[in-house]
Amino acid sequence: MKKGKKISILGTGNVGATIAYTLTMDGMCSELVLIDINKDKALGEAMDIMQGTPLCPPVNIYAGDYPDTKDSDIVIVTSGMARKPGQSRIDLAQGNVDIIKSVIPQVVQYAPDAIYVVVSNPVDIITYAILRATGLPDSQVIGTGTLLDSSRLRARLADHVGLNPQNIHAYVFGEHGDSAMIPWSLTTIAGMPMDTYCCHVCPSHNQCGKADLHNIEQDVRTSGAKVIALKGATYYAIALTTRRVCECILRDTRSVLSVSGLVKGEYGISDVCMSLPFVVGARGIQGRITPSLTPDEEKLLLKSAGVLKNTIRSLNF
Repeated sequence: MKKGKKISILGTGNVGATIAYTLTMDGMCSELVLIDINKDKALGEAMDIMQGTPLCPPVNIYAGDYPDTKDSDIVIVTSGMARKPGQSRIDLAQGNVDIIKSVIPQVVQYAPDAIYVVVSNPVDIITYAILRATGLPDSQVIGTGTLLDSSRLRARLADHVGLNPQNIHAYVFGEHGDSAMIPWSLTTIAGMPMDTYCCHVCPSHNQCGKADLHNIEQDVRTSGAKVIALKGATYYAIALTTRRVCECILRDTRSVLSVSGLVKGEYGISDVCMSLPFVVGARGIQGRITPSLTPDEEKLLLKSAGVLKNTIRSLNF
């Protein structure tokens, strides 16, 4: 008999293993299954984490195979090739789509009711591929999307104004990649619209301008590639991002997250997965929010959607 919450992780490379460790430290679930084509790697990661569980919230963590995903509340997808230095997320697309097409339908046989949290890159394309390959309801498939980019933006803005990141609300929309856009009109600092804060509160308001915003935007856009160039991979921040999505599902927080989901007419965009404000709770995507954007912001969002649609058209699903 199932007891507590169960999460399965597909792929135990740097990202999958770090997600497993993060979820264990947080006490997010009572059962955690690690699955990898390299069974020894999955077993080793499970053993390594399990040996520390007497010192943290209890979890039954073990290596398994597709049948072990049965009754999972969440299946986290990290399967696929990792992004290499100098490689764009889109360069990964066809190879990882092929992997997903062979793996996910087998998992869905055992876990048809799970919420699938997609981490594999290019995440918007892989999220779309899972929907195409499985026929799952779009509410059950969520890509981490630009939630990580939005976190990077909040961290960068917080550093810029000298405040706690939790006092910054800001989003990145569109592709988790080079065409991502920042709707600055939605950004608030200490509960105030950014323009109000910058003009009337920030001590640097006479020394800051569009050049600073451009630099912040470039930092957000390139920070992942910089980390990869410096250490070969990114995995801590995306693990925390994934933890947050799982928290919203398992605790039914109904939080607004900039995650990747199937867009169905918002801003005149459809039949593509990209990041917009979705309400995430126990049933996955439970609502959609379409805030007003400026005309220039809408153009950038449409451009980002076009980049993803062009990629989709070039791939074999």
